[in-house]
Amino acid sequence: MAYLFEMNSLSASYGANVVLQDVDLKVYENDFVGVIGPNGGGKTTLLKVILGLVKPLKGRMVFNNELINGNSIGYLPQISTGDINYPVTVTDIILSGLMIRKGIISGMSSSDKNKAHAVIDELGLSGMSASFLSELSGGQMQRVFLGRAIIGDPKLLLLDEPGNFVDTTFENDFYEKLKDLNNRMAILMVSHDVGTISSHIKSFACVNRSLHYHPSHEITNEDLLAYGCPIQLITHGDVPHTVLKKHI
Repeated sequence: MAYLFEMNSLSASYGANVVLQDVDLKVYENDFVGVIGPNGGGKTTLLKVILGLVKPLKGRMVFNNELINGNSIGYLPQISTGDINYPVTVTDIILSGLMIRKGIISGMSSSDKNKAHAVIDELGLSGMSASFLSELSGGQMQRVFLGRAIIGDPKLLLLDEPGNFVDTTFENDFYEKLKDLNNRMAILMVSHDVGTISSHIKSFACVNRSLHYHPSHEITNEDLLAYGCPIQLITHGDVPHTVLKKHI
């Protein structure tokens, strides 16, 4: 299986503050990696390095040719309630995912607009193409922004805390949709909810300045402790519960 990118002994910083240090990571086609770690540990910075928004302090970031050419990385950033106030429609937002290569929305072709409507249907938003964000539920809004990320048929999809804005009625559908998308693209998903994502991903990357790759969707508190990844592990089931390690 071909790799999409690899990081070799990569470090990144904001000024004098080193956020990632000597990171090694290799991601292949159709990987589904859950990126976990404490707040401030460097998870979002990892995504920004992949996107080229943060330049490495040292080390190498190597892409294969397929990922370099064209609109081949989709990105779903963290969403806040402040994002709902723009007077744009569902179709406009999804089409904006093509702007990196097409320019302004008014210059979109009829085939682009047909593609946007196909994405709208795929994500269960039929009948909402002319709706404004303020008219949508949290789960519907998350689907709209996911549509913007995937309309360009990326080879790699980056998701930053997508569960933060998903209403509970849509959560299962959202992860099932990611499973479908994973058949045609690799996914890196930042999340704090290890218990939920473990049944959907294929492996973990534990990020706390350094990065430890865990080649399985099953992870224990002992693993997290060994990786220096001090987060809580929430187990979901008939009686959800939280396992907390002692704090030193």
